[in-house]
Amino acid sequence: MEFLYLNELSILRWIHILAMVYWLGGEWGVFQTSYHVTNPALSLEERRRHMETAYRIDILARTGIVLLLPLGLHMGKIYGFVPLLEGAGVWLMWLFFAVWLAMTWTAFIKRETDIGIKVTRAEELLRYPLIAALFIFAAMAFAGTGPIQSGEGNDWYPAKMALYAFALVIGLFLRLVMRRWTERFRVLAAGPDAAQEAALAQEIGLARWSAYIYWITIASVCFLGAVKPF
Repeated sequence: MEFLYLNELSILRWIHILAMVYWLGGEWGVFQTSYHVTNPALSLEERRRHMETAYRIDILARTGIVLLLPLGLHMGKIYGFVPLLEGAGVWLMWLFFAVWLAMTWTAFIKRETDIGIKVTRAEELLRYPLIAALFIFAAMAFAGTGPIQSGEGNDWYPAKMALYAFALVIGLFLRLVMRRWTERFRVLAAGPDAAQEAALAQEIGLARWSAYIYWITIASVCFLGAVKPF
């Protein structure tokens, strides 16, 4: 326990880096696999196998993105940026994110079932107030008020928080596309459907452009955390 106490910040930073790597790498894997999922020249069975691969890759990215926020807040507490988390606050924060992570994994495990789709939608709804709160807290920090007390010379912290919230917005759209894969493939299993194929092609086209912005945003979040430029 003494080792953990003495090296708390370093261990959190290490896990934070791992979560970032799985987030960025996982999104690249899903991006590449999507070409096969939406390729109408392949058999439906083969496309479903690629979809299964995409989901198995994506769960690591989803786990990474969920863990990044509590890890960042925990480190922010150590830096003195989030005094609200002193004492029992940090444990309540981790409990909240443990529930979020449990929902994420439940949605993955049950992804081919109605309950899996319902949990996925619930997890998506959870993100809306969280995204709004992150943007508001970041703006308040820049104004010198609110629960985030970064102060002059540490504006990188609320800036990183705002960029993370923006990444969650893009992630919501990408999660929506993947959820619709499952729904549309249920229809395609009954036979060829030109409307479903057209919808798949349109959605994946938008998702790929979103992915480019996503990667730039992730890289920017990583840059702010590593360099702390302002």
